[in-house]
Amino acid sequence: MSLTPYDALLLYSFGGPNKPEDVVPFLRNVTAGKGIPDSRLEEVGEHYYGFGGKSPINEQNLALKAALEAELAKRGIELPVVWGNRNWEPYTKDAVAELESLGAEHAVVLVTSAYSSYSGCRQYREDLAVTLDGLGKLGPDGSTTVQFDKVRSYFNHPGFAAANVDAVVEGFEALAAKGGDPRAARVVFVTHSIPTTMEAASRISHATYSEQHLDLAAVVAANVSERLGFDVPWDLAYCSRSGPPSQPWLEPDVNDHLEKLAADGVRDVVLSPIGFVSDHMEVAYDLDTEAMETAGALGMTAVRAGTVGTREPFVSGLVDLLLERAAIARGEDVDEATVGSLPAFRSVCAPGCCLRRDGEPSGIPALCGVALDA
Repeated sequence: MSLTPYDALLLYSFGGPNKPEDVVPFLRNVTAGKGIPDSRLEEVGEHYYGFGGKSPINEQNLALKAALEAELAKRGIELPVVWGNRNWEPYTKDAVAELESLGAEHAVVLVTSAYSSYSGCRQYREDLAVTLDGLGKLGPDGSTTVQFDKVRSYFNHPGFAAANVDAVVEGFEALAAKGGDPRAARVVFVTHSIPTTMEAASRISHATYSEQHLDLAAVVAANVSERLGFDVPWDLAYCSRSGPPSQPWLEPDVNDHLEKLAADGVRDVVLSPIGFVSDHMEVAYDLDTEAMETAGALGMTAVRAGTVGTREPFVSGLVDLLLERAAIARGEDVDEATVGSLPAFRSVCAPGCCLRRDGEPSGIPALCGVALDA
């Protein structure tokens, strides 16, 4: 097995604060250019302060990094794994400096977002380009000191799907242990909401952001039903919307949806955070805190299924994806494994892929495409 031409892996994530003093500076990074005052950021930061000012995402990224290193070693593959974030330490510039110190010339990028959209794909590609440009390391033709290729969006890879199936089955077991009735339960798959303008712009990659989730959810629910021996009804809901109330975002909100289910007589629920790779703040607060409080107030028996985290099918599948991407880079014919009805998404992003708004170029260069794309 070979990962040639790659000589390093960049595990690329969102980032999060490590202590209370980090919270507002972190949120300034996340909301840069939107003119949001610190007073408002302090209000938003209450979610973090309730957890000691520390997001769980950084430790979870370190755990995933260690799991990837172990899986690579198990397969006899020597490849340094470097971790970087868009919004907090270690920043993209720190990761670039580490890659250069290792002598890396051609790195493969693995983003900790499984789905294709502006915030889940292109924004990372833009951040790479902007960072390298700011360091004086991006040529007008897109040339860089370290060349970067990106692994395709992997929501419909078998490993990601299998890990979610395992998590939901465990959720049903936890529901039964809590006194709920698994045969009467409904699965509510949950993901991060995005503006409807971003949803429309994500269609260039075969299917929109919501359609990607719906396709995977159908696969996971069917496999869970087979494992449990009875049909599992399900829905897709959203969490973590932000922005002005006048701006439409994908709905229904998970709390509103729980109220509707309760009104329809549903009393047992398994919440599955299918849109998230790990149990970071949107899961810890929006689901484990808010949604569970909503379910309790409605008299529901509810459990939250796990994320894919460092589950073996997920980590093994990520290494399979790295091998697939390397083979594509070598010009080989590759059987790109998928589940569901959607094809494998592009490994090399097309011009205009996953813009913030449909048909509205961002004006910001993005790497990992067929050309430097703005």
